[in-house]
Amino acid sequence: MNPPPNKAALVTGGAQGIGRATAARLLADGWRVAIVDVDAEALAEARATLDGVQALTCDVSDEAAVVRAVEDAATAFGRLDALVNNAGITGAASGPLEELTLAEWNRSIGTNLTGVFLMAKHCLRYLRATRGAIVNVASTRALQSEPNTEAYGAAKGGVVALTHALAVSLGPAVRVNCVSPGWIDARRWRKKSRRDTTPLSAEDHAQHPVGRVGQPEDVAAMIAWLLADEAGFVTGQNFVIDGGMTRKMIYVE
Repeated sequence: MNPPPNKAALVTGGAQGIGRATAARLLADGWRVAIVDVDAEALAEARATLDGVQALTCDVSDEAAVVRAVEDAATAFGRLDALVNNAGITGAASGPLEELTLAEWNRSIGTNLTGVFLMAKHCLRYLRATRGAIVNVASTRALQSEPNTEAYGAAKGGVVALTHALAVSLGPAVRVNCVSPGWIDARRWRKKSRRDTTPLSAEDHAQHPVGRVGQPEDVAAMIAWLLADEAGFVTGQNFVIDGGMTRKMIYVE
């Protein structure tokens, strides 16, 4: 599944979690990789530990910042073949609906959904030139919800819909797919100041038909495949990566 020489990928939210695991996987597969992130501390750690990665500061909800980051990555590599839209925030807009402020709503939508639009828009000319691919990272929250997660659920549902809209608009030059992770234990892929190695419980794992909670590497493997030529007939799809959890009936006794 190794890419041809010099293929280059841009991964948003690449300094921690699924994004960092994806960057590591793509580097191991032979890609040249740039990561963008708004967290300077995490970005510095990722730069030090991911051999050869290009690390760029960027708030994906800020169009001017997106333009600069895309241009910097394209200049460094001379091309872009892949975009992984992974940047996201979870806790910016939680709580009862009547207490949810418009600013909190807009922040969640801005990072989780508008950022996907902006990165796709400004990477497009490079991806068209290389007949590249985009993978967007949504969530199983696009399909099911807990209470008081309206902004996050709406944003991630929008990512799924935006994915198939982009696939139709940008094909056949650019393929666009989506992955929707479920419970992914990304704690060991966080920056050191937020890392946690406390074992999960047997009950945590047992909620999944595969018998365990997911790991960032599980999602990174699917993303790597979707970017590869082997997935050349796949576009406009949403792949749920949740160990079967959304297919399992769970009753509270």
